[in-house]
Amino acid sequence: MEAAIAPVVLILFVFLVLGMGVWVFLGLVMVALLSLHFVMDFSFARIGSISSTIFVSKMVSWELAAIPLFVLMGDIIVRTDMSRRLFQGISPFARLLPGGLLHTNVLGCTMFAAVCGSSPATAATIGKITIPELKARGYDHQLSSGSLAGAGTFGLLIPPSISLVIYGISANVSIAKLFIAGIVPGILLAIMYSTYIAIRCKMNPALAPSEGARPTLREFAQGIWILAPMILLMGFVLGTIYTGIATPSEAAAMGVMGSILITAASRQFSLRLFLDALRSALRVSAMITILIASSAVLSAAIAYMHVPQTISDMFVQMNLQPWMLIAVLLVFYIILGMFIDGISIIVMTLPIAFPLIVNAGFDPIWFGVFLVLVIEMSAITPPVGLNLFVLQGLTGDSFTRTIRAAFPFFLLLVLGAIIMSVFPQIILFLPELMSR
Repeated sequence: MEAAIAPVVLILFVFLVLGMGVWVFLGLVMVALLSLHFVMDFSFARIGSISSTIFVSKMVSWELAAIPLFVLMGDIIVRTDMSRRLFQGISPFARLLPGGLLHTNVLGCTMFAAVCGSSPATAATIGKITIPELKARGYDHQLSSGSLAGAGTFGLLIPPSISLVIYGISANVSIAKLFIAGIVPGILLAIMYSTYIAIRCKMNPALAPSEGARPTLREFAQGIWILAPMILLMGFVLGTIYTGIATPSEAAAMGVMGSILITAASRQFSLRLFLDALRSALRVSAMITILIASSAVLSAAIAYMHVPQTISDMFVQMNLQPWMLIAVLLVFYIILGMFIDGISIIVMTLPIAFPLIVNAGFDPIWFGVFLVLVIEMSAITPPVGLNLFVLQGLTGDSFTRTIRAAFPFFLLLVLGAIIMSVFPQIILFLPELMSR
């Protein structure tokens, strides 16, 4: 088959198979097998040999150990009263800002994301405390729920991010550098969110009632004491990775131990809690692992068909500038995110997108963070945005109202992606320091 036709056939296969409603991992394997057989005329024996070799090599990858351990660390913390403690610890500091306790959504999600790589879990855990508290105190409901929906997406970007682990394994990029690269963009987005809340509340003070007197030094000290275990856990995990003392997998193991110690110190640890967290982590990890292995099979099929080179040649013939490629990918991922969850988007598109990015001269570390930032948008875009469903369950609002509340924060994510495209050093300067 002519090279120019192969990408079209592959895309048609993808839409046909996934449109049948099959599991994503099975759909990826089916597309790979059908493409190799009908497009490349490979025998099923040869296809089976290729697929089995890839599956075995991916399944035993040492880097994969980080996924169940980071998921377990987050699951243990989720089952404690850490969300209530975060609200209590952050409150004195949030009251200093215009908008008051509305900032607990942003700051709480930012801190919780540093121990939980799941976006829906971050939004649900923080929201179950902040939503009723803010409502009872008379804060604007739409701004409260919207900020939670937006800040909940930080679980995808701020390390330890499961999405960054998946990207690192799939693209053969340093997970440690990806983790470090995600810190500054995550903080920048949190600042953008808080700035937006502060501006809105300055323009309309009725959105955030006065919290009374300025917090006392004792309240600040109590807040720091409450937040200390979480801060120490975050600093320990990321610090050992940044300094090179531990690999991400080793840091994840130490993080699990740290989460157990924090839970035990707060007298909440139990065998049932641990087993529930373990079962949840096993389910999530098995799903992610099979997706990674399936995407590797699809990557092999795409390589045999020379699809990346064909598409790259098409871009060259169109004389598109590198920034145009990024703009096209940004729009493409936003549209795709309206219908598919973030992890599936990464494993489905990376085999084609990654070679294009490398050939265009972009840094793989930069693209990994950029991709996860864009994937964050899928969590708050209808009709399948997971954070929207989480938020709707917490608030009881209609789906339309939930979408309206989250929309300004979706626009801030788009603005953040544009800023980090124009100024890539926002993402790259920490990994570059790490390499010295």
